[in-house]
Amino acid sequence: QRLEPMQAAGLLALNIVELAGLLFFTGGLQNPFSFLFLAPVLISATALPARFTFGLGVLAVACASVLFFFHLPLPWDSDDPLVLPPIYLVGVWLSIVLAIGVTSLYSFQVTEEARKLADALAATELVLTREQHLTQLDGLAAAAAHELGTPLATIFLISRELEKTVKDPGFAADLKTLREQTQRCREILSKITQLSSTGAPFDRMKLSELIEEVVAPHRDFGVDIKVRIAVAAFAEPVGSRNPAILYGVGNIIENAVDFAHTTVEVNAWWNKDTIELLISDDGPGIPPDILNRIGEPYLSRRRNQDEGGGLGLGVFIARTLLERTGAKVSFTNRIFPEHGAVVQVTWPRERFEAIETLEETIG
Repeated sequence: QRLEPMQAAGLLALNIVELAGLLFFTGGLQNPFSFLFLAPVLISATALPARFTFGLGVLAVACASVLFFFHLPLPWDSDDPLVLPPIYLVGVWLSIVLAIGVTSLYSFQVTEEARKLADALAATELVLTREQHLTQLDGLAAAAAHELGTPLATIFLISRELEKTVKDPGFAADLKTLREQTQRCREILSKITQLSSTGAPFDRMKLSELIEEVVAPHRDFGVDIKVRIAVAAFAEPVGSRNPAILYGVGNIIENAVDFAHTTVEVNAWWNKDTIELLISDDGPGIPPDILNRIGEPYLSRRRNQDEGGGLGLGVFIARTLLERTGAKVSFTNRIFPEHGAVVQVTWPRERFEAIETLEETIG
């Protein structure tokens, strides 16, 4: 069982005190084993936080200082005790102090670099895992788009023909809804096939136009979508009509519409260095237990299946695609007493305006 830092520091402090007690009976700093004061401090520098290492170093120096003045004679073979010059003992004390300080500092720096390297490797493995998930989903999506095209077309045609012949108004309304939702499924599948297509280099649009294109398909679902473009002193950003941005931002807005009670707000602003998009809703917000993990695959905000789909794959794909375009995506909740989720998407302006195609983004 791994010890807590406080417990480990306590054991190392006990070792220092025990060593000081042994040295007291065996000559103090005259004993060549007095340099063992370095060991506990060095171990702390490689394994414990800096504050514990500093405390142990102070304790070791204090014990060495006490032993400089108070100790029993060093055991010796002859009847005459060995008496070393005071200047020599001062040198021993000073060397112990300097050795504790220098070796602890170097050990701490080496350990810190090792920790940073381990963190970087862990982050790289996480990114590679996410990319692997997305690559697998690319193949599944292409296969699904191909396989589902024919049955959806059949459902669409049959529902349209039945709608013409059925006389019951209620049944006809249900058939109309079925036909509209089938058509929507076909449009979604067509977007999947378009997602990997190369956009024309000259197909560029302003940020406000891009936002309006993304928002437009989600306006007729009983939720008021308010778009606010902040007036800035700098010219409005112009970027490529990148499918990765269209799908990524569109998926986030779709989720906001699904969870919102009445309103979804889309706010955009920019300066010479940054472009920021803020998407918020007035729904229940993101549960605290998944807030730090939102955007992972197979993680959903929906508590049960009755609330509709929800493996979290859409948000995972959206986040990954947006990050490929250079964006930073963060998820938070509104501050009490307001409620609802807030998604912030931030691009470096230079990166946003330089985006050409999804293939270049992935490459």
